[in-house]
Amino acid sequence: MASSLKTASTGTPGSEKTFLGHPMGLAFLFMTEMWERYSFYGMRALLVLYLATNVADGGFGMKDATAVAIYSVYNAMVYLLALPGGWLGDRVWGARKAVAVAGVVIMAGHFLLAVPAQASFFIGLALIAAGSGVLKANISTMVGHLYPDKNDPRRDGGFTIFYMGINLGAFVAPLTIGWVGQQVNWHLGFAMAGVGMALGLLFFLIGSRHLSEKSSEVPAPLSPVERSTVIRKALVWLGVAGAAYAVIGLAGLFTINWALWPLTVLGLVLPAWYLFRIKRDKELTPIEQGRMSGYVWFFVAAAIFWGIYDQTGSTLSLFAKNSTESTLFGFDFPESWFQSLNPLFVMALAPLFAMLWVALFKRNKEPSTLSKFAAALVLIGGSFGVMMIAQGMASGDTKVSPMWLVSVYFIQTVGELCLSPVGLSLTTKLAPVKYSSQMMGVWFLAVTAGDSVIALLQLIGAPTDSQAWFASQGVLAALAGVAIFMYRKKVKALMGGVN
Repeated sequence: MASSLKTASTGTPGSEKTFLGHPMGLAFLFMTEMWERYSFYGMRALLVLYLATNVADGGFGMKDATAVAIYSVYNAMVYLLALPGGWLGDRVWGARKAVAVAGVVIMAGHFLLAVPAQASFFIGLALIAAGSGVLKANISTMVGHLYPDKNDPRRDGGFTIFYMGINLGAFVAPLTIGWVGQQVNWHLGFAMAGVGMALGLLFFLIGSRHLSEKSSEVPAPLSPVERSTVIRKALVWLGVAGAAYAVIGLAGLFTINWALWPLTVLGLVLPAWYLFRIKRDKELTPIEQGRMSGYVWFFVAAAIFWGIYDQTGSTLSLFAKNSTESTLFGFDFPESWFQSLNPLFVMALAPLFAMLWVALFKRNKEPSTLSKFAAALVLIGGSFGVMMIAQGMASGDTKVSPMWLVSVYFIQTVGELCLSPVGLSLTTKLAPVKYSSQMMGVWFLAVTAGDSVIALLQLIGAPTDSQAWFASQGVLAALAGVAIFMYRKKVKALMGGVN
């Protein structure tokens, strides 16, 4: 992306130059996130397809339902671990150091996936989930640090540009990693993801001097006593879990469900518990507590949205494999390429949305955050209405046109642009000072909750290749959008002056 370098006319932190009118540090955070997302989405484009591919063809030979459950739980854990990732940024390392450490862990995880052994594969997934959780919570917070004024009108635009970096990496990844993995060698594709993370880490280290000094601070450092307590508790819980799984393994009872069920339940219980814990913190001011009450509405809306949206890499990926023609205008392509559609649409539409919000803001006509969230839910629900029709047409051995999935991804993208960058920005605005980085982790817990519901449905045997699967979720999302819009005035009153 070409940058626009000008002398800064405002007191932006860290640099005298700007990037497209924004602090220069945004350019390096953009590149870091772009390459990290390249590695993440490239691996994710292969994951379900690899797990469901026959052993004779180099895969794991799992049932589709098991592959979807593993994908959903893995994705849920990525975002669940953003919570301790934010805690590490707030209380141990600071955001800048946390991102650097996370990059190394993610890179190691991807290279472990390149080793053709089942044990190393799942260890690699665990490392990627852990590293991604730490990086996601802290790098988004660092973008917020570039805008000291929470009502800076450039703030939403800055997050939208940052979001374009995510989607540039996500667009290229399936086209390259997906093609190599499916057409050449699965594990070579996973190795390419590791190289992508290495490049992201390099850009981050080079651009560190342009970042806000606030990103190096530890907002609420642990005391020596607290540090000892945390270490002791962590070792106890690890010991209990290790002993339990050792007994299960020695008894010959272990199956993948012994890992999937506890993680799914954790992904449902922990988000609710953590929101309640923050809301009940007596150290928060009355305004901060009110803002947290309002935030719950946004959290539930986001959980419903992401539960549907994240099926692009699972149920929709399998629909592409089993029920969709992979030929367009005489050109054959691997199924993983469908996952480049969403980021392609984001890159095309995000600049238009960014300009639209600024133009409407200047005319005092910009829709409220609540209205944007409501629109996103109606759109994501509508996309599954389209999938319901497509599923009905793909009966027996009939395969539908790829344009059905193209339409679904387009509708979902419009909804995403109404919710995701706005939600990131809103979280930094509503976050209590004590939980600045951790609140980014809480935002990502909405993804955990949504994906955990999908995993739970798979574990209990809900059929994803049916019209009822798509229709029920589509109706739920649309009704949630209507409810958000109807109660928008009540929620706005809780937001403490934040727009």
